[in-house]
Amino acid sequence: MQQTATVLVYSDDSNTREQVRLATGRRPAPDVPVVEFVECATPAAVVRELDKGGIDVCVLDGEAVPMGGMGVCRQIKDEIFDCPPVLLLMGRPQDAWLATWSRAEAAVTLPVEPVEFAQALASLLRAKRLQSA
Repeated sequence: MQQTATVLVYSDDSNTREQVRLATGRRPAPDVPVVEFVECATPAAVVRELDKGGIDVCVLDGEAVPMGGMGVCRQIKDEIFDCPPVLLLMGRPQDAWLATWSRAEAAVTLPVEPVEFAQALASLLRAKRLQSA
């Protein structure tokens, strides 16, 4: 198993980024690697980091301003070759259809609920590991 997994977190709100880090801890589950974070506050920074490579999972805030995570997700799925899986943070459960439209692999609601979030993130990291094997 790889030593670390790199998770990109996009939100214009530093409190949301902190909620993601705290809910993840060192690792979201015992059977996945330790997580390192790359934080982005703008859509341009997300694209720049993804172009560099090495990102295992993206966590995108659907409530971010000026461009929400759903729009960013749709854009990166169209523009980034071999785009990593995306976990979308939604403001309301009723927005699940928008998460599907954006092509996110998973979605959870805000505020971040630690157990639900960690399970969703761990699931994407497991799938990514299987895909890479």
